Amino acid sequence: MVNAARHCLDHWTIIAKVIPLSSRAASFAWMTILIFAAAAFCGVTTLLHLASIVVAIVRCRPRPTLAPAPDAPPVTIVRPVCGVDNFVEDTLASTFTLDYPSYEIIFCVAQSRDPIVPLVRALIAAHPHVPARLLVGDDRVNGNPKLNNCVKGWNAAAHDWIVIADSNVLMPSDYIQRLLAAWEPGTGLICAPPIGSRPANAWAALECAFLNSYQARWQYYSDTIGNGFAQGKTMLWRRQDLEAAGGIRALAAELAEDAAATKVVRGLGLEVHLVDAPFAQPLGKRRLGEVWRRQTRWARLRHASFPRLFYPEILSGALAPALALAFVAAALGWPLPEALVGFAALWYGAEMALACAADWDRPALYPLYGALRDLLLPAVWLCGLLGTDFVWRGNAMSIIEDDEPVLTDGR
Repeated sequence: MVNAARHCLDHWTIIAKVIPLSSRAASFAWMTILIFAAAAFCGVTTLLHLASIVVAIVRCRPRPTLAPAPDAPPVTIVRPVCGVDNFVEDTLASTFTLDYPSYEIIFCVAQSRDPIVPLVRALIAAHPHVPARLLVGDDRVNGNPKLNNCVKGWNAAAHDWIVIADSNVLMPSDYIQRLLAAWEPGTGLICAPPIGSRPANAWAALECAFLNSYQARWQYYSDTIGNGFAQGKTMLWRRQDLEAAGGIRALAAELAEDAAATKVVRGLGLEVHLVDAPFAQPLGKRRLGEVWRRQTRWARLRHASFPRLFYPEILSGALAPALALAFVAAALGWPLPEALVGFAALWYGAEMALACAADWDRPALYPLYGALRDLLLPAVWLCGLLGTDFVWRGNAMSIIEDDEPVLTDGR
């Protein structure tokens, strides 16, 4: 980065020696414009970065445990399950320990031979005081296996408030209260982005840098300025709203059910909101390939569903403003290493402040994980722009319209 900036400056110096005075004046003017534009870009992106962190600190800081309201409505929790994830016993067991007076649990699995089935049945047997059942079957409504798995759970729900929650969400005791507390007039859906926790190796720490201080941060910033997007990790629905749009099958309009949910809710004239203090997803050990596939899958789905919002993502992260700062520093004769170190300290120090304020996992080497994430972001964006295929839990899928998933042996 430093050498590139110096090379650019040397290029302009050579030009200044060989061209006439009038042309040199024009070149100087253009150089001034470029310096000003680069400085403005670096300043604006850094201010947006800091603003989003302030918003996320306010929205994501821990809250006191909420007690259920005296008139708390009964709630159905639909949990689609597939395969055995890290900490899956902890996350599924947390569904049975909620401090809520009236709720039922419906576990959904596509195939009876799925290895998660014995664990689910054991948890149901161990908690007979909580109404819970396991439904088996696959209702094909589109190419999304998770949505297909959830259809039977939605149809079997006994209550008008329905939560659809992934199997790897760790639910606190006041999980339902916090979701309901976020509901306000004009709301059509409450969601929560995943917050990576319990990283057991470097690649899991990298995934935390993606999930927490990058993706969740920008989601909360967007939600706070009135542009909330659904996140499929946790979704609280009021049955009448989704039924007014055609029921759960309306989410088959997009391959990603959360993208479809966003459009369905907005089509009803309602808004999507995020719950404050989002919920943890324990990670354990991760492989780099797992982190890469997850991020590129999400990028391809975002590109397919919200292309105009996807394109500016190439400018997110620290890489673009750092390059702009390097150019300005080289052009003005500032000490380049000091400028870039100061920038990195501000950028990643602010992210660490967010992790501390939100009580998220924050490894000592976090700045390195944050920097690696930002170096990978352009490659993730390019894969999202150019790619159409991905694999999710053993299902080969494509964002091309009308494609159906092809089952494979891996998970």
